Amino acid sequence: MTRVYNFNAGPAALPLPVLEKAQAEMLECGSAGMSVMEMSHRSKDFAAIIGAAEANVRKLLNVSDDYAVLFMQGGASLQFVMIPQNLRRSGKTADYVHTGSWSSKAIKEAKVGGSVNVAWDGKDESYMRVPKQSELSLSADAEYVHICSNETIGGIRYPVFPKTSAPLIADMSSEIMSRQIDVSRFGMIYAGAQKNIGPSGLALVIIRKDLIERCPETVNVFLRYKTHADDNSLYNTPNTWGIYILKLVTDWMDTIGGLAGMQKINEDKAATLYGALDSSDFWKTPADKESRSIMNVVWRLPSEELEDQFVSEAKKAGFVGLKGHRSVGGLRASIYNAVGRDAIDALVGFMREFEKKNG
Repeated sequence: MTRVYNFNAGPAALPLPVLEKAQAEMLECGSAGMSVMEMSHRSKDFAAIIGAAEANVRKLLNVSDDYAVLFMQGGASLQFVMIPQNLRRSGKTADYVHTGSWSSKAIKEAKVGGSVNVAWDGKDESYMRVPKQSELSLSADAEYVHICSNETIGGIRYPVFPKTSAPLIADMSSEIMSRQIDVSRFGMIYAGAQKNIGPSGLALVIIRKDLIERCPETVNVFLRYKTHADDNSLYNTPNTWGIYILKLVTDWMDTIGGLAGMQKINEDKAATLYGALDSSDFWKTPADKESRSIMNVVWRLPSEELEDQFVSEAKKAGFVGLKGHRSVGGLRASIYNAVGRDAIDALVGFMREFEKKNG
């Protein structure tokens, strides 16, 4: 078996022990006599799986009983729609901080049917940093404040989260469970699973229970958080395979020291890669240093032709997923939780050789 070094932005790398466990249980999960993909989502066997997945999430993130933990479909994109429908009451406004492509998509959806205040927009600086607290123009009566905590495309993140009077809501799709956070600071956290905690087709939502009650009766039943909270994420047939893999991924995280251990590993990986990029003028890192993501590292080379050459040669050498997003170009390495230190060391070695030949 030959596995590549996977730097894809999502769907992304999964921990090898998780894949091996899933492989071993593909035909029979536990003692069920069938695959998890065959069992009823109403069965005792699956109840144990989804219960363990929720328990793992609560343990790793220290989520209190004041919050509901939901496993939903539609990715973060559906959450862009559900959040304003559920949490912004009639005639009220919501604050959004615009730090890049995913913030933009959330704002676009929120503007459908309601008022939005863009509390800060990084457009003039090409979305290469997050704002300081003093730069935020927050509304006195905002229903909530929405941020994207880590912009996958631009490679920036909040090293410190903003302080807000209104409930803070964060799209954490590309950094969920990559570092320790205080969940009690947030009204809601949500994330597509396919970058750090599972396969595509699953979204994790952690929402304060009092906010669930805001939803007006005019919202379609399926689009209400209360619908899914009341039925423990089983209102309709959920992504059973995705929840099973998330359970295995969170089991794995627990074995390596939880989020404290995960954060240390991730910071060390990022420091190694940024260290290589900062060591020479051959590599250009556009993101502001204070806002640099430790999950999505972006950089440029002197020409687009050289960037194409880098991607081509890297692929031949066993490194995939290094081409930047089509909207911005350049190069990007997504170094999520499952991307090991060995992959970073190998990439840095390849980069040094490439610079020697082309610098």
